[in-house]
Amino acid sequence: MAKTLTDLFYDQLQDAYSAETQLTKALPKMARAAASDDLRAGFEQHLSETKNQVARLEKVCQQVGCKTGSNTCEAMQGLIEEGEEIIGLGLDQDAQDAGLIAAAQKVEHYEIALYGSLCSFAKKLGHQDAARILHETLEEERKTDEKLTKLAESGVNEKAHK
Repeated sequence: MAKTLTDLFYDQLQDAYSAETQLTKALPKMARAAASDDLRAGFEQHLSETKNQVARLEKVCQQVGCKTGSNTCEAMQGLIEEGEEIIGLGLDQDAQDAGLIAAAQKVEHYEIALYGSLCSFAKKLGHQDAARILHETLEEERKTDEKLTKLAESGVNEKAHK
């Protein structure tokens, strides 16, 4: 149980590591389920980013003296299960793409909150380099969320509505 801000920071770093690791397994499934070429490409691009984010988390953990593998991020586990449920609903391809975008945005919003907190904790604890690295990931998550919104609003949701 976290007793200090450092303990909480380590716990949240471990959650982030677990979340990103889980996502590297889920994104290929989401890409295969996407009918839209743009959505599939977006999932594939985010998989590459996510692998880099895992490496960054390993670097941050090494810098601050935190082990990476002792937590399972149950929040991410639940979000991934929701995405898998969408795939299993038997929706037409356009509606499924809209659902996949919604599921992916839930993931992004969780990650934005997580990395925002991690950046704040790192700064407060004097881990400026870690804060910079974590902020880089935070910005990637924000950009991914924006791309998903544009994709949904530029046609995926309209196709799903017909």
